[in-house]
Amino acid sequence: MSEIQVLPATSERFDEVENALTGGGDGRACQCQWWMMPGSRFSALSVEEKTDLLREETAASIPPGLVATVDGVGAGWVRVGPRPDHERLARTKLYGKTSREPWTDASTWAISCFSVRKEFRGQQLTRRLLDAAVAFARENGARLVEAYPVDTAQTKTSSNELFHGALTAFLDAGFVETARPRADRPIVALDLG
Repeated sequence: MSEIQVLPATSERFDEVENALTGGGDGRACQCQWWMMPGSRFSALSVEEKTDLLREETAASIPPGLVATVDGVGAGWVRVGPRPDHERLARTKLYGKTSREPWTDASTWAISCFSVRKEFRGQQLTRRLLDAAVAFARENGARLVEAYPVDTAQTKTSSNELFHGALTAFLDAGFVETARPRADRPIVALDLG
């Protein structure tokens, strides 16, 4: 039986984070920076610069997310942190005006990105990452956790587009839908109070 752990994505675990981000999907090119800055800045940065930004984030007192390991190998990633740090979220037409929470409220945290290497899919890693992300947010003072999943019942979705997570996983974890800016894109939240 494989040993699965979900751990804070600290600088000591950066190699595992990188491994998790480079096994399928856009993680290698994005370095989980998509939601963290305006589109013009994101587009102007090289992969190496985005990697350096993520490396700096992992050295912070509160890491930017969690990494799942399977037998010590980086297999999955989730970004979770204070929503004001996710600068692009507030700027999007899709979410900017439909969230019920003030965008400046640091007690509202966002779960904004998942990545699971192809060879580790089908092992419930996304669900483990989600559960651990909620616990991590609670431990670090979050009042509410918000997420922006895809409703796969409403649209055909490639695995690349599932970096948002699937709606069913969030509903199964106790999140409730708070808005639906588009038929396939709900906003969900979990009150930690």
